[in-house]
Amino acid sequence: MPKGIFNVPVAKNEPVLSYAPGSPERIEVKKMLEELRSKEVELPMVIGGKDVFTDRKIRMVPPHEISHTLGYYNQGDASHVEMAIDAALEAREKWANLSWQHRASIFLKAADLLAGPYRAKINAASMLGQSKNVFQAEIDAACELADFYRFGVKAMIDIYKMQPESAPGIWNYNEFRPLEGFVFALTPFNFTSIAGNLPVAPALMGNVSVWKPSKTAVYSAGVIMEVLREAGLPDGVINLVFASGPVTADVVLTHPDFAGIHFTGSTEVFQSIWKTIGNNIYKYKTYPRIVGETGGKDFIFADNTVNIPELTTAIVRGGFEYQGQKCSAASRVYVPKSIWPKLKQQLGDMLATVKMGPPEDFTNFINAVIDESSFDKLKGFIDRAREDKDAEVIFGGKCDKTTGYFIEPTIIQAKKPDYVTMQEELFGPVLTIYVYPDEKMDATLDILDKTSIYALTGAVFSQDRYNIEKITNRLTNAAGNFYINDKPTGAVVGQQPFGGARGSGTNDKAGSVFNFLRWVSIRTIKENFVPPTNYLYPNFLPDEA
Repeated sequence: MPKGIFNVPVAKNEPVLSYAPGSPERIEVKKMLEELRSKEVELPMVIGGKDVFTDRKIRMVPPHEISHTLGYYNQGDASHVEMAIDAALEAREKWANLSWQHRASIFLKAADLLAGPYRAKINAASMLGQSKNVFQAEIDAACELADFYRFGVKAMIDIYKMQPESAPGIWNYNEFRPLEGFVFALTPFNFTSIAGNLPVAPALMGNVSVWKPSKTAVYSAGVIMEVLREAGLPDGVINLVFASGPVTADVVLTHPDFAGIHFTGSTEVFQSIWKTIGNNIYKYKTYPRIVGETGGKDFIFADNTVNIPELTTAIVRGGFEYQGQKCSAASRVYVPKSIWPKLKQQLGDMLATVKMGPPEDFTNFINAVIDESSFDKLKGFIDRAREDKDAEVIFGGKCDKTTGYFIEPTIIQAKKPDYVTMQEELFGPVLTIYVYPDEKMDATLDILDKTSIYALTGAVFSQDRYNIEKITNRLTNAAGNFYINDKPTGAVVGQQPFGGARGSGTNDKAGSVFNFLRWVSIRTIKENFVPPTNYLYPNFLPDEA
């Protein structure tokens, strides 16, 4: 077991600040918002510890204010991806041989920087670049990312303590080696914390990473890299590249030293990556680790004993926090006919109070969706529902991209359970409700389980314990994270390990020991203190005379 394994800071969740009027954190983040808005930045790639600039500058804009320029990032090409791989492999041996305490120290320091001097900056960058309100930025960019780093250290220690038994005269022990090669981290726009965790989790276990963030979350990615560098991350351990997805994948997935991918994104992209890896499997030195969290068509199922105000709040928060762009966002809801009139009334009353606008106004619950292509896709589904005989837009539905990509929280009532918006992942503030006959609860559960290819998150709302148990058991494979009388979003690192199966990913539970085990290759060593000196077994010896 590594030396000093118990002498480490205790992992704990970073407390969420309130940002109430007059609070110090509110004053600080408002000042930071003004500072970031007042200047245009130029973000370089970071390869081998060096800032890399190109002659192609891509404009960064707030999704809620597309006329404003936050700055420009330097887009790379295949040559820069190759440079990043070379830099990672050059750094690999020295980083892999660094003692675990010093690897841990870097990321524990990064957590404290995020929770302290960088808190306002990482939150403001997420608010401006990804159109998050201040509370959503706080729980994601500051708190969850700090949690990922602290609990990552705890997971590493827990893994190192996993040692085999030893018989008398023998000593057995495990070495948890980093993978032989580099890990590719492909990260999404919707969570700054995921973008910061995916390249770091393998690095914490001694691996080196090539990191390509989403083009719509480059602004906050630059701040993450700034934090990691200030925390003392050695050159080349994590290399940040801003090349297009297809260009990056073409270089990474054909390289013989490709050892794994840590991915969050669409199911379609992940399946394409998996297929490419399969086609190239003969090229690699080792079988790559494929870890991915992908799409979701997350559900809420209610029976007729439900507490309606609780259900109403869960639908609005679960469906519309961060504009429904969470992997776990509630997207389809099943409610019995007997409670529907009262639920519909309460939903209408609650949604009438929801404010929409830029995140700089802290009273806005809803902000903009991430970009124009997302806006157009969502508007298309809303317009289709207005025309289809099998659906009705009952709340919201207004869309406007004059100043930013704003879509009202929208609820569609589907008249059949297999309507398109009950099946397809929309990734926006559009939620569909299907009203089922009370006496057909069991049949509706069967429909729910078979309607979608996904199995990420789901929730049951009921006051009947027998129903809760039945529904929980019936939907065993429908969600990797299941909630009882709670919205299906908001998994906390160290409390609810997150991930789903089916079309939703490999269910390797980000932030937990299960995920970190994927980034090590175990060598088991046996030492025999008293080796035998006779090849014969006892039964071959002659009987005594």
